[in-house]
Amino acid sequence: MSETYLIKAGTLVNEGTVSCKDILIRNECIKQIGELLEPKMNYKEINAYGKHLFPGVIDDQVHFREPGLTHKGEIYTEAKAAVAGGVTSFMEMPNVQPQTLTQTLLEDKYEIGKKRSLANYSFYMGASNDNLEEVLKTNSLQVCGVKVFMGSSTGDMLVDDNQTLERIFSRVPMLIATHCEDELTIRNNMANALKKYGQEIPFEQHPNIRSAEACYLSSSRAVSLARKHGTRLHVLHISTGRELKLFQSDIPLSAKKITAEACIHHLWFSDEDYNQKGTLIKWNPAVKTSIDRAQIWDGLLSNKIDVIATDHAPHTWQEKNQIYKIAPSGGPLIQHSLVAMLEFYHQGKISLEQIVEKMSHSVAVCYKVQQRGFIREGYFADLAIVDLNFPWRVATNNILAKCGWSPFEGTLFRSKVEKTFVSGHLAYDSGQFNERIKGKRLSFNP
Repeated sequence: MSETYLIKAGTLVNEGTVSCKDILIRNECIKQIGELLEPKMNYKEINAYGKHLFPGVIDDQVHFREPGLTHKGEIYTEAKAAVAGGVTSFMEMPNVQPQTLTQTLLEDKYEIGKKRSLANYSFYMGASNDNLEEVLKTNSLQVCGVKVFMGSSTGDMLVDDNQTLERIFSRVPMLIATHCEDELTIRNNMANALKKYGQEIPFEQHPNIRSAEACYLSSSRAVSLARKHGTRLHVLHISTGRELKLFQSDIPLSAKKITAEACIHHLWFSDEDYNQKGTLIKWNPAVKTSIDRAQIWDGLLSNKIDVIATDHAPHTWQEKNQIYKIAPSGGPLIQHSLVAMLEFYHQGKISLEQIVEKMSHSVAVCYKVQQRGFIREGYFADLAIVDLNFPWRVATNNILAKCGWSPFEGTLFRSKVEKTFVSGHLAYDSGQFNERIKGKRLSFNP
C-alpha cells in the first residue's frame, strides 16, 4: 500500500488552467484537490511552492527491447528512465524477439511488466501477414492497441499484403496504430543511393532514402483503409508536412476515429543536424527538413496532430556507430521528453497547458485510458513535480537508458523533474528511486 501524501502549494497545470493547489494522495489515488487542505489523517507533507505539478506523461510509443533484445534495453531500465523524466505510463511495441504475435507471448510481456516496471505499462499486440485470428482475440479493455508496420522499419514485421490489410482494417474492432512508410519506394531510393555512393552513404541521405513520398504513400493508404472500414486508426510519428492534409482539426478528439502522433525528435531536429549528429538522429521515419518540422509544429498546435510521444528505441553505441546502411534506426528519448517540451515552452513555442494536453490528457482520451492522464479526484495519482528553473546538462553520467547515450548529450535543459508519483507511490525523488512498489497494468474503457 502506498503512503499518504499532502503536496502543498504547487502550481497545478491541468485541463487548460494553471493554479496554486494542494493535492492529497491516499490509497494510490488523488483523494482531494483544494486550497489550504488540512486532512485529519497521518500524512507526509511535500512543499511544492514554486514548483509545477503536471499529470504524469503517458508515452504511447516506446521500444523497451524485452524479451530477446535486452543488450539494448530492458523494461526495468527503460521504465526507470521514463519515471525519472516524469513519464508515468508507457505503451510498448511488439517488434521484440520473439515478436509479440500471439496472446501467450503478449501475456508473457505483461508478466515481465508486473515484476519489473516502475512505471505503469501496456503492450501492443502485433499484426503480421498471417496472424489475424490471433489478433482478434485481443482484449481491448486490457491492451492498448494493435500495431501494424506498414513499412518494415527495424525488424521483419512488415504487413504488405493488400488482402491482409483489408482484413485487419475491416475486422479489428480496437485501435490500430500504424508505422507508415512505403517499402517499395524506400527500396528503390536505397538502390539509387548505393549506386551513387557505394557503401559510403552519408547519413544526411536518410531523409531522401526514407523519403516524404514514402511516408505519404503509406499513411494515405492507411487513412483510406480506415475511412473505408470505419476503423479506429492512430498514425504514429508524423514526419512530413504533406501528411497533415490527412487529418482533421475541426472536431473534438473524443469524436475522431483517425488521429496522429508527433515525436520529440521530429519537433527538435531537422536535416540540418545530420552533419553534426549523424547516426544519433537516424530514426525511421527520418528526421526531414526544417520546413517539415515547422509544419509538424503547426499541425500540433492546430490539433491536426493529437499527441506527443518519443518512439524511444535504444541501440548500443557499438550498433549505432557503424556505416549508414548497417547502423540501426532509433534512439533513447524517454528520459528527456518532458524537459525537451518544456524547453520549447521557455522558447515561447508552446504553453504549459498545451504540453500537458498533448502528452497526458489527449493520450488518455485517444486510448480511453481508465482514470489516468488528468489530475482529478478519484483518479490514480500519476504526477510529476517539476522545477522550471533548474538548469542541468545531459551527460553520460546522468543518462539512465541502458544503452548509455543520448542524442541530447551536451544539451542544457532549463527544467528538471524533481519527483514522480506512479499510482500514488513516490517512485522518484531528486535522483533517488523507490522500487518497493511497481507500476500497474493500464486498463481501458470500452
